[in-house]
Amino acid sequence: MEEKQTKQRLRRRLIPIWLRLLLVLCFITMSALAGAMVGYGVLGDGNPFEALKPATWQHIIDLIEKQ
Repeated sequence: MEEKQTKQRLRRRLIPIWLRLLLVLCFITMSALAGAMVGYGVLGDGNPFEALKPATWQHIIDLIEKQ
């Protein structure tokens, strides 16, 4: 009888799946923003916070579409 109880015992998750997905999404977003800031600020010799401005992204899109 004890074997049946151990097999039927449900595992309780410490972090629910919906919270894990939310955390992964937040980490992906933060790493993308940090990567854009490092790429624009360090590699591109600009102000890292300008990488977050919509005008900068519009300029990049305009450069790509003109070709």
